[in-house]
Amino acid sequence: MKLLENSSFEAINSQLTIETGDSHIIGRIESYSCKMAGDNKHMFKQFCQEGQPHVLEALSPPQTTGISPNRLSKSQSGDEAESPLSDKCSRKTLFYLIATLNESFRPDYDFSAAKSHEFSREPSLNWVVNAVNSSLFSAVGEEFNNLKPQLWDAIDDEINLSESDIYSYNPDLDSDPFGEEGSLWSFNYLFYNKKRKRIVFFTCRSISGYTYANPELDMELGNAESLEEEEEEMDNIEDRNPSAVCK
Repeated sequence: MKLLENSSFEAINSQLTIETGDSHIIGRIESYSCKMAGDNKHMFKQFCQEGQPHVLEALSPPQTTGISPNRLSKSQSGDEAESPLSDKCSRKTLFYLIATLNESFRPDYDFSAAKSHEFSREPSLNWVVNAVNSSLFSAVGEEFNNLKPQLWDAIDDEINLSESDIYSYNPDLDSDPFGEEGSLWSFNYLFYNKKRKRIVFFTCRSISGYTYANPELDMELGNAESLEEEEEEMDNIEDRNPSAVCK
């Protein structure tokens, strides 16, 4: 996987870091080529030891609750098409999704052990667009309306939304890169165009303003706890052997 340069995304990303009264929004959009090289090839060989690339893997139900099967997007027609409650994707597609996450969050997180049930395929482009717009509008307000057309036009130009499958990454708490204290909400969407061999990754999170404004709070608390433990240990030493304490 290779990060592709996109000046439109760079301009948008600068506007997706927003401070509000009670939260801090951090978002970014990135484009990746599915062409494998170096570490990706090695990782893919290991990945294939657990199952061939054409084997289908079961995904979790989509986040688009309430969407009926007859409203599936055209992109979901084909060999991999299933009902929203029993969707699947090939292991090769699953590898692309995992490799994209690895590249995007490198070196802080490693998603090599991610399983298919941590992903969903979203059957409705309109629902995803509305969900993203609603989250950002609720957090930012009218300011987002100016960015919205530019944002979706840039994604469409890069990936062609009408011929792309949309996957969401929904990890458990232990593997969630946005699961830290103070996280209010987050979304991770991967738009995969098989023809272009390209994935656009759109990730965004909202952090409590207090937590974001005090990034050293946990460190200070940890230092305080360590100091208390040291004082308790010294007290215990004094109780056991008063002569061991310097006078």
